[in-house]
Amino acid sequence: MLGEDTHILVVDDDQRLRDLLKKFLSDKGFLVTAAEDAAAARAKMASVAFDLIVLDLMMPGENGLEFATSIRNSKSMSNTVPILMLTAMGETEARINGLEAGADDYLVKPFEPRELLLRINSILRRVPRDLDEQPVDAKMGDIVFILEREELWRDNKLIRLTSAEARLLKTMAEKPGAIFSREDLSRILDLGSGERTIDVQVNRLRQKIEPNPKTPRYLQTVRGQGYILRPE
Repeated sequence: MLGEDTHILVVDDDQRLRDLLKKFLSDKGFLVTAAEDAAAARAKMASVAFDLIVLDLMMPGENGLEFATSIRNSKSMSNTVPILMLTAMGETEARINGLEAGADDYLVKPFEPRELLLRINSILRRVPRDLDEQPVDAKMGDIVFILEREELWRDNKLIRLTSAEARLLKTMAEKPGAIFSREDLSRILDLGSGERTIDVQVNRLRQKIEPNPKTPRYLQTVRGQGYILRPE
């Protein structure tokens, strides 16, 4: 999927940055379409199936958070398109909100173009494959997690994970039964400090793997210590 067949939508109201991103990604072999705001992006998405969206958080009118939420809540096929959110330095709360809105990853401005490319490729590498061709690494009821591909499946259907959710599940699935503190997980996920950041990711993941997220069977809280994954 990587390369010339990959179509990226860049959404940013800063024309200079928008043009720079379009040129840089085009030079790296991607097809790139640019939009100056959410309305323009939505119009382009109506006729093109994009493989990834690079989305600025702070935009006039409908901002990045609102646009990401609307994408995830839509009933169209585009509601699963990966989103890389661009945020300003120090916007810890905004980064948390972006992940809550369904962003797959975030990148803090200013950033090195190489890091942008690495983040994009990391997201795009998680391409769905046939479940029958993959080893089952962790089983939770009727759900299986393919550790190598960071893929979550139920009844041979792929369950979409954000990059942060995939890293969290992979980290814990690699050491089933081990207790991870919030501090450990925060460092591994590179999401900054603070309990709420990790709690957000855990709660989102529980919605996808637990029969009843309010009474977790697999991803459990260990009082005063952190979290533990207990697959079958």
